[in-house]
Amino acid sequence: MRILFNLSILLMLSLNSCKKVNLEPIKTKVNPNLEYFGFTLIDVYWDDPKDKSDKINYLDEVSSFSNLADILVIEPSDNIIDRVKDFDDNQVKAVLHLNEIFFEQTSIGGNKSGVIYGLRSDYKSRWDEFISVNSINSMTNKIACLYIGEEPAWNSISESEFQEATDYAKSTAPNIPILNVEAYASIDEIYCPNSVDWVGFDHYFIQNPSFDPTFQNEYAIMKSKMKNHQNILLVMDTHWMKNFHGSVGIAKNDMDCIARDYYNMANNDTSVVGILGYFWPSGFDFKNSVGARHMPKHVLEEYKLIGKTITGK
Repeated sequence: MRILFNLSILLMLSLNSCKKVNLEPIKTKVNPNLEYFGFTLIDVYWDDPKDKSDKINYLDEVSSFSNLADILVIEPSDNIIDRVKDFDDNQVKAVLHLNEIFFEQTSIGGNKSGVIYGLRSDYKSRWDEFISVNSINSMTNKIACLYIGEEPAWNSISESEFQEATDYAKSTAPNIPILNVEAYASIDEIYCPNSVDWVGFDHYFIQNPSFDPTFQNEYAIMKSKMKNHQNILLVMDTHWMKNFHGSVGIAKNDMDCIARDYYNMANNDTSVVGILGYFWPSGFDFKNSVGARHMPKHVLEEYKLIGKTITGK
């Protein structure tokens, strides 16, 4: 889940930005499948540069109103048992980032992200080691999903290699959902093999995604590619950057309206199982980026309200 920049789209979106309005009382959750709410960069070794002290785990800041958060896995020998237990003790399920287990950068170039990733020749032994070290199949009730491949089509992972990786993961950990999140620029190519359970895409700097024509067209394309058993994890814009959000007329004070719009959209679509905000701590992608934890108080209160409405915490 990364930021993509397209100047023509940013200019177009500037015409669609809306003014700050008072939010109506939040609608009761009516989507019976809407179960998860949380943020990214919670336990991924990221130290928010706005902090005066070192901190790389933000579970304590989000666990009271969320039940979904991410854990980064880098090496097959990584032991995450205690990290997952800490999540579980706080009634939060883990999204495991597993790109490095299965894929590696093979070259620079191409006409997409600028880097090309390929399936590791030893991906099976790396995955086998990881699931053995962590007894993954004994923790299925603590893990929300396996995030295999980082925006695969955008990063030039072939569809056949992506499916090979997800098929193998599914064969060895059959009871854990597998997630694929694609970049909006490659939404036409989003991979939805049978071994994938949840799908999503990321497109930021949009004031009202529920009726923005560009966003809704991308959403429709994704849904047209999905299999009958697959559901959606909606990726919500919860960060702010002056050069990008600001350039299309979105202020930090507007981020609560954007969050409410995502919630209403998720609440009206029974194929949506959760909302995952990108991102919680600041300074990611660009040094001056503002994460959810540094939003104005009324925006933070909106995140908490949505999270508690979805999770029941």
